[in-house]
Amino acid sequence: MQTNFLTMQRTKQLKFDRAYLRIAREWGKLSHCNRRQVGALIVKDRMIISDGYNGTPTGFENPCEDEDGYTKWYVLHAEANAILKVAGSTQSCKGATLYITMSPCKDCSKLIHQSGITRLVYSIDYKDNSGLNFLEKAGVEIEQITELDG
Repeated sequence: MQTNFLTMQRTKQLKFDRAYLRIAREWGKLSHCNRRQVGALIVKDRMIISDGYNGTPTGFENPCEDEDGYTKWYVLHAEANAILKVAGSTQSCKGATLYITMSPCKDCSKLIHQSGITRLVYSIDYKDNSGLNFLEKAGVEIEQITELDG
């Protein structure tokens, strides 16, 4: 009986996780970056408290790449933008889940941990997994979902 309940809860959570990741994927399409568009959502108590996508800081030109096609050093990652939005609000990331289309880099993983996010759900692996390793060591629950439909 208990196992059935846990299976049903897990199935329900997976539906929510996929839905939030699909929203993050759509949000990433707002990015002006050509090389990679990444979207992020921060969810707490089944409420979206923040969103973000990779891009230049407010007041700067939108293109993320320079004339040689390299990403400008000051481009903010999606999860950093989402965390910064929360910092400027009355909300808190403590105990929240971060949904992001690509796993975080090592620099963003420090922001994720420090912000109080306790769960990370992502779809695509970043080129370097040191950010995930750091978050795992910090006790953040991590889940990868590659299939967003179903």
